[in-house]
Amino acid sequence: MSEETKSQSDVEKGVDVTTQEKMSGSSSEIDLLSYHETNAGRLVIDLAEARIEFGDEVADKLKLSADGTTVLWPQPRDDPEDPQNWSDFHKNLQLFIITLAAIVPDFDSGIGIADIFALSVQYDTTTGVINNLTSNTCPQVTGLYIVTDLFPFHLQARKARCILNLWTMGFIISPFLSPFLFGFMVARTSWRWTYGVGTFYGGIVTGIIALFGEETMYDRKLPNPTPFPRPAFSLRSFKYLRYRAELLLGVTGIRMAKYRSSWTDVVSVWFKLIWRPHLLGILLFEAMVFGFSIGVNVTNVVFVQLPPPVGYGFSQFATAGIYGTPIVAVIIGELLGRYFNDWVMRFCIRRNNGVFEVESRLWTCYIAIPLYICGFVLIGASFQNHLSVGALVMGWGIAEVAVMINTVAVCEYLSKIPVVVLLKLVDRSADAYCNDCFPRFRGEISAMINLARTLGGFSVAFFQVPWATKKSGALQPFGCEAAIVAGLFILIVPLVQYHGRSLRHRFSL
Repeated sequence: MSEETKSQSDVEKGVDVTTQEKMSGSSSEIDLLSYHETNAGRLVIDLAEARIEFGDEVADKLKLSADGTTVLWPQPRDDPEDPQNWSDFHKNLQLFIITLAAIVPDFDSGIGIADIFALSVQYDTTTGVINNLTSNTCPQVTGLYIVTDLFPFHLQARKARCILNLWTMGFIISPFLSPFLFGFMVARTSWRWTYGVGTFYGGIVTGIIALFGEETMYDRKLPNPTPFPRPAFSLRSFKYLRYRAELLLGVTGIRMAKYRSSWTDVVSVWFKLIWRPHLLGILLFEAMVFGFSIGVNVTNVVFVQLPPPVGYGFSQFATAGIYGTPIVAVIIGELLGRYFNDWVMRFCIRRNNGVFEVESRLWTCYIAIPLYICGFVLIGASFQNHLSVGALVMGWGIAEVAVMINTVAVCEYLSKIPVVVLLKLVDRSADAYCNDCFPRFRGEISAMINLARTLGGFSVAFFQVPWATKKSGALQPFGCEAAIVAGLFILIVPLVQYHGRSLRHRFSL
């Protein structure tokens, strides 16, 4: 094969020729501990392909999965303090804790949905005023850090086929849990008890974090990633209790500050990230996809409980029961998403000769968007034409699964973690894409995605009910929302997939 033909073949496969030649020379010329960050969006997963791209000398030094076929990214150190080397029980305990914590913000926000009519009577105002006042949330950010600290790339989408998905399901299912559970409660007792239970739950989770939560931040690039070692767990040990107190009060953080990013970097990184074209477009798409689904959650209570001809005239018990629909949808979406996203990733890696290209995360959006459109149109038609409750349940469920899959795909694309029945499909793809593009900024990407969801979703309560109750009917606003999402998908996703490699090469940090 001629040198020109070989060079052209490498470009077609997406191989960075300069990097390949550099790696093939000597293992001293590649930092295996930071390679997954400096090569954002493209990881060599297959060992055979690693030998071709890196050379035998480097490939022999790579740490592999238990079956010896998959390259681990990031590469764990030979240190028991490395979170990737913790026992399964230790890792799963931390995942359980962050799942409990991830439920809190939207769970508390959703309490207002269950209480909306009781509060409007209590304060002699309209449901619209109450909805606008109680529709708020706090984004979940740190969970993404912890998951990527604990697990290598190939396990982040499907660890134990259960534990990791419980985390993603926790914060996605949380806004539906409180309207479902507390809807039955407020029908029997005062609305004040619902907020009391929410407060108790938050206090319990805070106590669990204080007692059992661990710091998972581990900078493998430092000569000594743990300059302040963690003592053995013992609630009777003064040394351990002092360590816990210093960790919780920020003393350890102050000591570690000299090893971390400066305040200038922390403040300026947002301005460096937000204008990246392959991030900005996906964030706009995600804001509408997830945002409109939030709008459905906070306004459906009004549609189903108002008397005809506007709504269905459901009782408080019936309204609470119908909020079981998105909960079931989340569970179905998790079962579908956990296997489908993993299958897409493995299929694309095989097709690309053992190399992971991040744009493959977005293929699941093509399945989710049609389902999203069907779900929203069916919801609007159900409210406008007073179709059977079964039609409303099916529309809401289909929409929620589409959102699940889309969000995780975008999150994985932008930072590198594979992160509600058919609205949640779209959401998984979006999250995955974002995380894979910016693996060094998982927390920042998570914060931006949550900000986009919040800005896109909690504004819906201000216009959706007034719009749908006018002569135009409910089908118009729900149909317009579906059309906006479909239009953004057509304008953004194919373009990002086609130019993604060049965009990452030019604009990724």
